Amino acid sequence: MILILGGTGEARELASRVPAVSSLAGRVSNPALPAGEVRIGGFGGVDGLAQWLRDNDVRAVVDATHPFARQITANAYEACSRVGVPLLILRRPGFTPVEGWHWVDSVAEAAANLPGERVFLTTGRQDLAEFAGCPQWFLARMVEPPEPPLPQRIEVLLSRGPFTVDGELELMRSHRIDVLVTKDSGGSMTSAKLEAARQLGIPVVIVRRPPLPPAEVVADVDAAVRWLGTAGA
Repeated sequence: MILILGGTGEARELASRVPAVSSLAGRVSNPALPAGEVRIGGFGGVDGLAQWLRDNDVRAVVDATHPFARQITANAYEACSRVGVPLLILRRPGFTPVEGWHWVDSVAEAAANLPGERVFLTTGRQDLAEFAGCPQWFLARMVEPPEPPLPQRIEVLLSRGPFTVDGELELMRSHRIDVLVTKDSGGSMTSAKLEAARQLGIPVVIVRRPPLPPAEVVADVDAAVRWLGTAGA
């Protein structure tokens, strides 16, 4: 059995090309489901995942989770190392850097370094608490409604990509946005906001990706399919 971790577009594409079980974290109420068998929910940490790999005779694991899903990637590396199952990390390339972006190492650092007063915040609902004490006004876009604590001055926009440059331009203009805060998630579904910010001359605060464990990493689904072939999965 092959286990694919994650509900990203890359994970769904891989599941459509190889027989596998896909595991989703279950944080989104109505996720786009991949082809084939799907399980939803956590494994119970490293011990639970290692046991699941043993019980289900897993021959290879592909971690195709979001680039900022630090904990599941760490758990997958530890569990696979413990059980002796090959692990591949499938990560789309990050955004192409643009001169003038303000790079930070964490969402907390982004919150402490906001060069504006009207913030377009696209880091996700799980990070909103980091901005709860900020005095700026926020337009926060996410897929699911957030839970407190939240910034005192906030408008929540529930929306799912892909987004267009024209749409992002209109959104930023109509809300008088003067700074964009985002993560280096990469991909085309959410890159339009960066081009819109460039055209409007709006500064971008962008959170660097967390470091990866020392596993093999590929950048696209074709490479993952080839790896699975060579891994005997």
